[in-house]
Amino acid sequence: MKITIMITLATIGILLWWSVARAGEPPVIGLPAPAFSLPDQNGKLQSLSNYAGQWIVLYFYPKDDTPGCTKEACNFRDDYHQLESLGARVIGISLDDSESHAKFALKHQLPFPLLTDREGKVADSYGALTNLGLLKIAKRHTFLINREGKIARIYQSVDTTRHSQQIIDDLKALTVGK
Repeated sequence: MKITIMITLATIGILLWWSVARAGEPPVIGLPAPAFSLPDQNGKLQSLSNYAGQWIVLYFYPKDDTPGCTKEACNFRDDYHQLESLGARVIGISLDDSESHAKFALKHQLPFPLLTDREGKVADSYGALTNLGLLKIAKRHTFLINREGKIARIYQSVDTTRHSQQIIDDLKALTVGK
């Protein structure tokens, strides 16, 4: 009897955790990117519609000033001019607040906006949210959005040491002759 109760409670616990931890589904390649309007590190509201007609590298990351997130952000910083020359704008999103973003951007001289998604609604709309009840965190996912506002590429397995170059290579392949 005790074993049956323990197995039942464990099963219920696992099912509850799974239902809370899973994120929304990522958007589909070729369909419009989910709209957003969020404050950046300077408190300025940034919307997807502000970038109409441009390629967008929209990257979600877990936490400001952690090793992997710093490596990824600094690689985007170092490649920023090359990304811009390909017609792309870089936008980072995490659940950290604007003050944390401002310190992170200043410390590492990041030339692109870092958006604050405190409730995780935008991350969830992109399938990039881990929700553990009291703890929510953005997954390290990136979305390449084309000039028409549609999802062109999705990166769910990101190697922070080479991700920026991967984006550059894909942008070149997608924009050749266009």
